[in-house]
Amino acid sequence: MPDFAFRTVPHIHVGAGSAQRLADITGDHFKDKRTCFLVTDPGVRQAGLIEGALSSLQTAGITVVVYDQVQADPPEAIVRAAAEQARAAGVEIVVGLGGGSSLDTAKLVAMLLGSAQPLEAMYGVNQATGPRLPLILIPTTAGTGSEVTPISVVTVGETTKMGVNAPALYADLAVLDADLTLGLPRAVTAATGIDAMVHAIEAYTSRVEKNPVSDALALAGLKKLHGAIEAACLDGSNRQAREDMLLGALLAGQAFANAPVGAVHALAYPLGGIFHIPHGLSNSLMLPPVLRYNAQTAEPLYAELAAHLGLHPSTEALVDDMERIADAVGIETRLSQCGISHNDLPQLAEDAMKVTRLLVNNPRPMTLEAAQACYEAVL
Repeated sequence: MPDFAFRTVPHIHVGAGSAQRLADITGDHFKDKRTCFLVTDPGVRQAGLIEGALSSLQTAGITVVVYDQVQADPPEAIVRAAAEQARAAGVEIVVGLGGGSSLDTAKLVAMLLGSAQPLEAMYGVNQATGPRLPLILIPTTAGTGSEVTPISVVTVGETTKMGVNAPALYADLAVLDADLTLGLPRAVTAATGIDAMVHAIEAYTSRVEKNPVSDALALAGLKKLHGAIEAACLDGSNRQAREDMLLGALLAGQAFANAPVGAVHALAYPLGGIFHIPHGLSNSLMLPPVLRYNAQTAEPLYAELAAHLGLHPSTEALVDDMERIADAVGIETRLSQCGISHNDLPQLAEDAMKVTRLLVNNPRPMTLEAAQACYEAVL
């Protein structure tokens, strides 16, 4: 067996209602910290999802400064504005509560306040160096796995997505509270859930750093997500399904944090950057054509995944089932449904080929022509 390394967050707390007990849960870790910066987005705040955590911290005598202006695929300006507000408030700890964009922003705020390194110097793999402020991440969607990854994605300029990937971005504590995901809209549940399944699939087939620990996590995460996504979409108040989705997303996140994702994500990035299609939906759209393209190299691994889900052991069975789930949960399955035309495909393919940090992980080398063919296959 070749050498491998595995990293993840040092502490994970799982339990319904955890956000309302946040001060108690975090007390042993951060008992000397008295000023907290809570990063979220307007929708999460308006839905009242931060109230439990906010009340718990304030009751414990902790001053909480709330930043609630995070946008999807957060631009650099949002990250910088949040960091400036946090610095002015003299905060000692950062809490990210929300979807992947809020968690990604919180990670970078913690880094910018703890380190003298500028944001532009952090882009890439292992470019961000510590120290950072203490960091707690609490997801409100079951998709990105950002609470257990060392990755933040930022929009640079008008359309370009850049990643910061470094061990310093691993949180100190991840808190999973299924109550925060009850009632999440069906479309968001579906897209983020399939996104998490993509994480598991791509981690299991990653050409770089795939290892027995990431494999076990990818299999466990995929199984939980596959068994729960339709139930969670059918009944948004199904707490067991919601908790299974959160756990599945976390396990898949731990897997791909160590065995990085490939061409599905690389081809999904321009859809978000140019057309502002949500990240989860972008991955769901690109999964079938990329898996079919990769099958020439990765058929044995896709067959193993299919068999693990009780399907016929083949790439086609796995793809068919993912397409069935997308249809069952009612999300878009064609690029044309998202306002994309044939004329847009060359630019999408060109932009996708720039995401070299992910393409190197793909089990089969991706070419410009193949990338455009993948887009055409789901137009």
